[in-house]
Amino acid sequence: MNQLFRRKQYSESEHSSGLLRVLGVWDIVFFGIAAIIGAGSFSSLGEAVFRGGPGVIILYVICGFACGFTALCYAEFASRIPQAGSAYTYAYASFGELIAWIIGWALIMEYSFGNIYVAFSWSDYFTSFMERIGIHIPDYLTCSYTEAKKAFFGGSENQELLNAWKSAPLIGNLKFIVDVPALVINGLITWLCYVGVKESKNFNNIFVLLKLFIILLVIAVGVAYLNTDNWFPASADTGVPSFMPNGFTGVMSAVSGVFFAYIGFDALSVLSEETKNPQKNLPRGMIISLVLCTVIYILLTLVLTGMVDYRKFDGIGDPLAFIFAGSNANVPWMEFVVSLGAIIAITTVLLVFQMGQPRIWYAMSRDGLMPKKFMTIHPKHKTPSYATIVTGLVVGVPILFTDKSFILDFTSIGTIFAFVLVCGGVLLLPAKEKLKGRFHMPYINARFIFPVTFLGGLFFFYWWQPEFFHNLTDWHDPAEGEFRISIIVYILINLVLCVLAFVRNLSLIPLIGLSSCLYLLTGMTHNNWFWFLLWFAIGMIIYFSYGFKNSKLNNDLNGDLN
Repeated sequence: MNQLFRRKQYSESEHSSGLLRVLGVWDIVFFGIAAIIGAGSFSSLGEAVFRGGPGVIILYVICGFACGFTALCYAEFASRIPQAGSAYTYAYASFGELIAWIIGWALIMEYSFGNIYVAFSWSDYFTSFMERIGIHIPDYLTCSYTEAKKAFFGGSENQELLNAWKSAPLIGNLKFIVDVPALVINGLITWLCYVGVKESKNFNNIFVLLKLFIILLVIAVGVAYLNTDNWFPASADTGVPSFMPNGFTGVMSAVSGVFFAYIGFDALSVLSEETKNPQKNLPRGMIISLVLCTVIYILLTLVLTGMVDYRKFDGIGDPLAFIFAGSNANVPWMEFVVSLGAIIAITTVLLVFQMGQPRIWYAMSRDGLMPKKFMTIHPKHKTPSYATIVTGLVVGVPILFTDKSFILDFTSIGTIFAFVLVCGGVLLLPAKEKLKGRFHMPYINARFIFPVTFLGGLFFFYWWQPEFFHNLTDWHDPAEGEFRISIIVYILINLVLCVLAFVRNLSLIPLIGLSSCLYLLTGMTHNNWFWFLLWFAIGMIIYFSYGFKNSKLNNDLNGDLN
């Protein structure tokens, strides 16, 4: 049992890997913006606004708050362990091998499966853009088989999906429905990641500048069309104007879509071994990019909900273009610009995620938990070549048979789970010597501050939303029952954390990060948990059948005992 939780010790001399250190602090910032601002703002933002109304801004602030403290925890780990592997490597140092494997397995879910959703979103915007310039791609070549089948037999009103099913040619008894743009962009991005991080960096920096210009243009033009009455629509229950027309539960129902907008900043930590002075540049880059992106998301949400009634965003996959459509602001040239900008923005997200996954496999292979082939470094390009090709296949093959809604929920829960363990891991780290030029997380004693903050926040929320607590033990509403159960568990866990903070003088920053991320997990449904636990079970089978027996740390231990 002790072998399962044996921790790996990392030393300064262990950082040579053959990967090229070419990234500076602003390269990290640009990769962060590339990863964070993409499918979350250009696609999932519409669904989030529809569910939460203007009040979804609160959820963006909560997620930004949680991710901000989590970023500080990532930064602390990165300053101590400047190696590829992200949360996997950090968990190996703080929790031990079994938990490290679980995190690594969750990160495979985040990066690979997340990129499937991003590839679908890229395809939607690319197809829409081609239509605007007069080039029509057959519907059965722009969606997945699963989406078309579900739409046809589920009574959907989506004409593109229905037409895809009806017009698709037959190969034997099987309809030929393939999302060709999604497959093509996945192949091109895989090739770019294969040929080198320097080439990827230059490509990314150019596209990020274009993306930021277009987003700032959306905000600047949109301000002229704001209608402040849209920020306070009639409540769905009482008819009274409200910033949260569907209540706080409605806001929390958008957590998967909102949190998906933030996943990606943690991908920066996998670039540790390709960053110049990672102990200094990586933490700075992560924090700067997260702050900038949170501000941008809040401004975008204010513009969207101010220009168009939130109820109009039902089923809208291109919200930033939608607000300038003829039925809304009617600014055709902005529709065109936003469609082009979305293609650029989502391309950069694909790039960062596609760079992140091979480096997770590389780190796990180096520790013996994955086959040695994943450690292969290309002699010319200096990239993890084999792992990059496998990543392209892992993303490309599911594009043929899965759909966006499933992937969105599946990805978010795995990411939040990884964040929880990173914040918890920092609480287990011993004190370190402060060295000039490195990031050091400030220690703030949480003994009194955390209990007062949590209990005070609980009383404030009771004063602000008393009806939520009055119904906390009412299980008759199936739509809210899961959320209420999760909230009760969340409160109990935090009461335990209050006691531990008082008794053990825990550090405040990782404690707040842990509590915030646990709160985001309350928005996950039983369906999210089912698929996550199924993925977890598959990972356990692989670990005990291969990883545990081939673990370098485990073999070194057995060698010492012999």
